[in-house]
Amino acid sequence: MGFLFPTLLLCLFVMLFSFQTKAEEFDPYFNANVSSLSSGRKLAGRCNLFRGKWVYDSSYPLYDPSTCPFIDPQFNCQKYGRPDTQYQKYRWQPFSCPLPRFNAFDFLAKYRGKKIMFVGDSLSLNQFNSLACMIHSWVPQARTTFTKQDALSKITFEDYGLELFLYRTPYLVDLDRESVGRVLKIDSIKSGDAWRGMDVLVFNTWHWWTHTGSSQPWDYIQDRNKLYKDMNRFILFYKGLTTWARWVNINVNPAQTKVFFLGISPVHYEGKDWNQPAKSCMSEKEPFFGLKYPAGTPMAWVIVNKVLSRIKKPVYFLDVTTLSQYRKDAHPEGYSGIMTTDCSHWCLPGLPDTWNVLLHAALFG
Repeated sequence: MGFLFPTLLLCLFVMLFSFQTKAEEFDPYFNANVSSLSSGRKLAGRCNLFRGKWVYDSSYPLYDPSTCPFIDPQFNCQKYGRPDTQYQKYRWQPFSCPLPRFNAFDFLAKYRGKKIMFVGDSLSLNQFNSLACMIHSWVPQARTTFTKQDALSKITFEDYGLELFLYRTPYLVDLDRESVGRVLKIDSIKSGDAWRGMDVLVFNTWHWWTHTGSSQPWDYIQDRNKLYKDMNRFILFYKGLTTWARWVNINVNPAQTKVFFLGISPVHYEGKDWNQPAKSCMSEKEPFFGLKYPAGTPMAWVIVNKVLSRIKKPVYFLDVTTLSQYRKDAHPEGYSGIMTTDCSHWCLPGLPDTWNVLLHAALFG
């Protein structure tokens, strides 16, 4: 799909906003049917795994964080002093069907000798660490190796030939240093060469598109050889995601590679999102248990669906946004080895384990 001119882009933005309003107004029907927007994103059978509730489960968590060597410091909440553990005890239960339990023996048997890559920002690191810990807990004596070079990290379960990769790229599109400064190239994906040859690709992006000021890692945006100082961030996200979709259409062979896109992971810095205006995620001990999250559907989610509905190759949408919105209790808060207050990443064990249970269900569905 080609890029649109500014006037048409403005119309697109208005259209997307209208689409979001409809999503809010007809939430039960809309969310129940979203995964049928393209055949590549249909759920197994008629079951929607992403509509459900969080239930307390005393058998959780799925692993002991003190015995997993793969947890990044920013997610290791128990190590950095979080006093409560109840946030580890919730299991996602879909309304319309059971969610299969994760079984690493089945996983290792099916994916022996295979390559699985997570591509994206630090939320991809969160999910990458989680899956490694989930597998390690079943085979704690298995030989493993960890390597890291620049943007690429790899964990290998030597006895099974399973390789888990992480490719850190917060925008998916290229961010290069040029003579004018740091340039975000929203129509270019040179780094995609590193993603080839995988059996499973799990993509994620959004959080960095909103960064401004000193936390913004680019000075200019490049689009079709033109430089811009800034752009509406939703239009920017749409353009970048459209470039990614083009890369998938051109480069992915569905007979070899299964492609997933992780839904928008929410933040919980503002309590008004769950009707507690004076709060943030700090000291939250329970999920949100209402049927409809007050903050509603994020605009970024609408844009992701717009792009995925037009992609030609099969892409399975791991639509974790709503179930993650409910987990205001599951962030590192002040118990991170990196950030003073963190209401955007997730403790491990914790929510990303459920993302991987859903990934497991999709792969085995």
